[in-house]
Order: sequence, then C-alpha cells, then structure tokens
Amino acid sequence: MLVTGGAGFIGSHLVERLLERGDRVFVLDSFNKFYDPSVKRHNVKAHLSHSAYKLIEGDLRCDADLDRVFSEAKFDVVVHLAAMAGVRPSMEDPTLYMDINLVGTQKLIDRILANGSPRLVFGSSSSVYGERSGESFSEDDRVDNPLSPYAASKAAGELLCYAAHHTRGLQVMSLRFFTVFGPRQRPDLAIHKFCKLIDSGKPIDVFGDGSSKRDYTYVSDIVSGIEKSMEVPFSGYEIVNLGRSEPVVLMDMIQLIEKYLGKKAQIVHKPFQTGDMPYTFANISKAEKLLGYKANYSFEQGIKNFVEWFVAQKQAV
Repeated sequence: MLVTGGAGFIGSHLVERLLERGDRVFVLDSFNKFYDPSVKRHNVKAHLSHSAYKLIEGDLRCDADLDRVFSEAKFDVVVHLAAMAGVRPSMEDPTLYMDINLVGTQKLIDRILANGSPRLVFGSSSSVYGERSGESFSEDDRVDNPLSPYAASKAAGELLCYAAHHTRGLQVMSLRFFTVFGPRQRPDLAIHKFCKLIDSGKPIDVFGDGSSKRDYTYVSDIVSGIEKSMEVPFSGYEIVNLGRSEPVVLMDMIQLIEKYLGKKAQIVHKPFQTGDMPYTFANISKAEKLLGYKANYSFEQGIKNFVEWFVAQKQAV
C-alpha cells in the first residue's frame, strides 16, 4: 500500500501500525520546509531499516515523482495524507495551498485510476464545517462556508474524490479528522507549541477569552479509524468523521498541560483570529456503525502521553 505524507505526524504513526501488522508500505513525502524537515526525518528513522518499507522523496505535483512511485508496485490501497496544513498559514499563501492540496490530489487520483483503481482513503479535516454553535457536526451538514483557504482546499479535495468515484467508479473513503494530537504532533499546533513555551517559561498567546472548544482526538484513535477504512466493505464513496465527540475548553487543555509538566503558564490574551473555528464537535455515530470505530483514549490520557513524549525528546537532545 501507499501512504502519501507518510513521514508526517499522522502518517508516521499509521506507517508504524501497518509495519507492525506485516504490511508492505511505500511512502511518498516531499519533506518540505513548512516546519523543520529534520522532524520528519526523525519520524521515519526507525522505519528505514525495515525490509517492508520503502521511502520515496517526491512531490505530488511532479509527474516524474509519481512515475517513480507507481512503478514500484500495484497498490491495493492509497492513503492520501500529504497536504499543506494549517489554517493561519493558508491565509498567507492560498495559491500554494490550492496547488498542493488540489492539483496534487488530482494528479494522484489520475495515477490511481490509471493503475488499477485501488481504494483511496482521503485525509480531510473538520475545518470544512466552518463556524457552528452547540450542535455536533454531522457528515450530512453543508460545508460551503469555509473560514480559510485551507478549509476550502479540503472541502474541494472531497469534491475531486467524489467526481472520480461518480465518473470512474473509484472507491473513496474521505475521513474528516478532528484536531489530532499526540506524540510527534507538528510543532506549530497548539498543544505542542503551548507545551514548549510553558516548559521554557515563556508566555503563551490565547486568542479570545479561552472558552473556545475543540474535539481533540488522540492520534492512535485516528490511526485505528484509518486502518478500518482501508478494509471495511462500503458502497464506494463515504465521508466519515473521526473524532472523540467530547469537545474540550481551551483553558482546560492548558490546565492539563500545566498539570503534567508541573509548571504554570503565563497567558497573554489576544483578539480571536480570523479563520479559526471557535468550536468543533464530531458526531461519530456513522464511524461507529460503518467502521466499528471507537475513541479509546481520554483527552487527559492523551495529554499525559504527549507531555511524557515531549520531555523524553527534550532529554534526548
């Protein structure tokens, strides 16, 4: 099977799971400079010596790189996690986001269709839902009011997948991930960034009054959902939420980091930022029914695991 973005946060955890269960895994990753590429190099270091692992460094938008990938094997499943990520950075360079997340995705779909049409598992995002209030987010909700170019690119990516299913019969499972966290989390994401700043005694910026909520989901649960999506029988095209269905208040998240770091945060309140979603809440009834999905990790256990990993990484340097 092929995993695009397999050197990243979620991708490297997925690859680890697949290798443990005995799969042959090919990874395509560009190691771009969105954040320090050495972080991704470290993510894949343990995989490189595995006989069932093959890393191909390349760009989804490059025909030659895709030629190399699809000349390696006939894939039964392609898990597409490669993307330009992040709401706020997408506002600075929306063209780049559209180029990688849309052009790159379409080029990948074209190659899949030309090489036996294996199942595609597409990594989408809860950001497609836009601004909501107190209700949970359901896969049947409208997603035509994105708050950022990143969100727009993910919603459009789902449409590209559906078009390939409708016109060419491609099997696609689009998974909407809800605020994934855990060891190896990207350094620009809130939990990792806050942990580093609190640990070093530096202030953290809290945008708004701290009452925003996120449906934080531990990475191992997300990987389990992806794994099930690779194998479950289904109609041919589905969109499925993967979350924990228990939103957490921002200030409660900070307090848990303080608890497990044993240090207090210096908080600086700033105005709420354009593009940010004040609230996310996954309805996971479809995932439970279709995939047999269950979120096994509590938020507190996930934070504890993350802080332990963070401290161990710091001590290893």
